[in-house]
Amino acid sequence: MRVALVNPAWDFRNSIYFGCREPHLPLELGYADALLRAAGHEVLIVDAHLEGLTTDEAADRIAAFAPGMTVVTTAPTYLFWRCAPPELRVPRLFLDALRDRGGRTVAVGPHGSATPRPTLEKLGCDVVVRGECEEIVARLADAEDPRTLPALAYRAGEDTVVTGPPHAGRFTDLPALRWPDDWITRHQHHHHRFDRAPDGPGAEVEASRGCPYTCSFCAKIDFRDKYRRRDLDPVLDEIDGLITQGATYLYFVDEIFLPQKPLLEALVGRNIQFGVQTRIDLWKPDMLDLLGAAGCVSIEAGVESLTEEGRAALDKRCRASTDDLAERLIYARRSVPFVQANLIAVAGDDPDLVARWRDRLRGQGVWANDPVPLYPYPSSPDYRRLWGEPDDGAWERAHAHYLGQFERFSDIQEERPLPLSELEAGCGCR
Repeated sequence: MRVALVNPAWDFRNSIYFGCREPHLPLELGYADALLRAAGHEVLIVDAHLEGLTTDEAADRIAAFAPGMTVVTTAPTYLFWRCAPPELRVPRLFLDALRDRGGRTVAVGPHGSATPRPTLEKLGCDVVVRGECEEIVARLADAEDPRTLPALAYRAGEDTVVTGPPHAGRFTDLPALRWPDDWITRHQHHHHRFDRAPDGPGAEVEASRGCPYTCSFCAKIDFRDKYRRRDLDPVLDEIDGLITQGATYLYFVDEIFLPQKPLLEALVGRNIQFGVQTRIDLWKPDMLDLLGAAGCVSIEAGVESLTEEGRAALDKRCRASTDDLAERLIYARRSVPFVQANLIAVAGDDPDLVARWRDRLRGQGVWANDPVPLYPYPSSPDYRRLWGEPDDGAWERAHAHYLGQFERFSDIQEERPLPLSELEAGCGCR
């Protein structure tokens, strides 16, 4: 079968979207591409965001390929499935432009994973994949009848059929990804790097998936939840390929980059720098030294609250004190040029305490952000504590709650976020 894999032309105007707005490699589509090709299918992967294509240009390119199945993602990349744009206007606009020229249309991403029926209705696609998508997409290409597969949703007359819970792939043995040379050349962005200007192409890589923690604010329940570590050989093979293509910086999209001595030791001898997101309380000084020696130049460390009570309320399961966290961040800064402590707006945290703590860390070269408000994504424990299991109105409910609570938003939100109904009204979403 001919299969088209599409990352659409993202537009974040008036969105609450918290993620980086630069293009990033669509890892989920890359894995699907590799599995499909291994099974003998012909694949076209189009990243309209990275390639600078308009929606119509991307749709015309897909139509010229004449696929039997077209897959479109509802979030920019696996890196941002946990903080996806709530609105579905961009993938819907692509599907409208594609019309009936793409064969069976399949949506993958966090929206259908948590709320399959409204995702089907808003997008007008044929099938939604729930959870981690690459293995299911590969099986769909071989299946004449989707009813035989797990982790799908589709319409049967007026009803929506859901064939099972969200899928969690084996992941550990996913092959090394290969990207077109011109994609890497175009990828000049170094994600979450602030110590210096890019000196060559960047890229994204995944060494582990999921997280063993269940922090209340983290949206991952319906996808990328169970922690798994990818086999070292394909990870290093993928990294070596990127280095050969000229990449000078990698960002690990892992939900939590845990200390991995074999990986770090292997990176010491490679000419590459990288960034990670992690919990600083899980790193001992010797491993932080190795992290720096391996080429890490950016750490985004989740601290969230500056009180033990606040961290407990967020289910952080953090045994370190606030002073311990500060000392560990300052120690990391000895070998890593940029270290950030992520803070979120937690009820009860004293603004003066936050200001003093931030000043203390900045005086030691560690950046601590102004605490940002939380969005209760339907795949987070916070949402389920407030309203229970997500229903068909989950995204609208979360969005209205967020807009009603906060007058001030994230620094990345340059425009006032609009209600979800307004964001989706212009593209035919219902």
